[in-house]
Amino acid sequence: MALDPTAGWLVMVQSNNTMLIGNSDESRHGNKIGMEKQHLRHVEKDVLIPKIMREKARERCSEQVEDFTKCCKDSGILMVVKCRKENSALKECLTAYYNDPTFYEECKMEYLKEREEFRKTGIPTKKRLQKLPTSM
Repeated sequence: MALDPTAGWLVMVQSNNTMLIGNSDESRHGNKIGMEKQHLRHVEKDVLIPKIMREKARERCSEQVEDFTKCCKDSGILMVVKCRKENSALKECLTAYYNDPTFYEECKMEYLKEREEFRKTGIPTKKRLQKLPTSM
């Protein structure tokens, strides 16, 4: 890559071809906002979004979670054998959400919204949602 000082454009030269990339001022200041808003890092794709998916799926499968929890509490040590039906129902419900592409997109958009808000304010969502003490 080279900077063409006469035009102020950042150009990339490959062999004999010259490709115009963009204004050098834009490149220097990181004005790739459209791409950056949608780009996800590895940890976001594989850890943070699935975490949101798990939390939301547990909320949506609350009836199955409740049934399984109750069965486990009532069964004690024998829960592995006695709670198979409840465990299967819970896994089926959760798996349906985990494999749903629209649910993934919903959680991804929620994450991107939270990330954008964090980048604007510098305050994590959990702290932002807590009530601030009033001084009166």
